[in-house]
Amino acid sequence: MRYSLLAGGKRIRPVLCLATAEAIGRDRPTVLPLAAAIELIHTYSLIHDDLPAMDDDDLRRGRPTCHIKFGEDVAILAGDALYAEAFRHLLTEQPGEPGAVLSAARELAAATGVDGMVGGQYLDVAGVATTPEDLRRLHELKTGRLIGASVVCVLLLEGMDDPQTEPWRRYASELGVLFQIVDDILDVTGTDTDLGKPQGSDERHGKRTYVTEYGLDGARDMARSCHESARATLSGAAPQGAGRLEQITDFIFTRTS
Repeated sequence: MRYSLLAGGKRIRPVLCLATAEAIGRDRPTVLPLAAAIELIHTYSLIHDDLPAMDDDDLRRGRPTCHIKFGEDVAILAGDALYAEAFRHLLTEQPGEPGAVLSAARELAAATGVDGMVGGQYLDVAGVATTPEDLRRLHELKTGRLIGASVVCVLLLEGMDDPQTEPWRRYASELGVLFQIVDDILDVTGTDTDLGKPQGSDERHGKRTYVTEYGLDGARDMARSCHESARATLSGAAPQGAGRLEQITDFIFTRTS
């Protein structure tokens, strides 16, 4: 668990938690337990994604994947334990009104289950996404829901209701899709060293990506459009400005690893 969790990475999801707290005027340290829980879940998902039954990759965050280092059996258990520990940590350490903490936990569970990350992963491995709309839906679930939870869970801790969180959800959804489009581009244009994982993994497994569907130039055009949409929806959610979130949105668009 420590080997995979502490290996490095961009920590975009926990950083989004802290930036969202700042944007709504909440002290950033008060959401650190939530931020840590989300990173535990993200790391679990990477361990399981890399397994031979899934993407069968042997490099992650610049070092051998968990199953290469410790064996498939230990890697499966490490991922399972990280997921369980995430909720134990959130429910034990996160300060706040109990109902608000439970709302955040419920959102996080939904974002990572059959209507979120796991459901999107199923659509991916089953190869049932056959249209552009299917492809977007796949990535909204597989990648976007956990990125979205990194924003929305903070709002729920603050006690916001559904109408208040709706514009933020739209922003988070666009941000998640933007992240995936750029990821697909980098899978073609990046290097193992830059990415910290095998370049060309999607092509090797015959996966449908934004690059395979629209070509490299088309995917870049889509990334630009999605970035503009993310910035516009963020302006609607935070009309007074959200400087840190704006920087993160730009970073996701321009990242090279």
